[in-house]
Amino acid sequence: QLQLVESGGGSVQPGGSLTLSCAASGFSLNFYAIGWFRQDPGKEREGVSFISSSGEINHVDSVKGRFTISRDNAKNAAYLQMDKLKPEDTAVYYCAVDLYGSSWFPASYVDYWGQGTQVTVSS
Repeated sequence: QLQLVESGGGSVQPGGSLTLSCAASGFSLNFYAIGWFRQDPGKEREGVSFISSSGEINHVDSVKGRFTISRDNAKNAAYLQMDKLKPEDTAVYYCAVDLYGSSWFPASYVDYWGQGTQVTVSS
């Protein structure tokens, strides 16, 4: 069964940190670009951070300098380190992959989605 499983979400105070993990099973991430998307209720799903199969990285402007995306092909996993979190970062975060994708891809290009993990930033 091909799937992506996120973990690491939770509740944190403004200024805090969380690390999200995305584990792939049933296929290899080696040739996939990996992206983290987020969605608040009533809003469109937004691409946040991306890493290509060659390691090229892009972040949406609102998280530059605060979020770090990485991948470990040996572990078939990807990560999103989120620092200096703000209340506006509150959303469900999804891991997604695009075969042979670049360092940015829209939701319509996604081959597989994870189930999502809630991140809540509140005092």
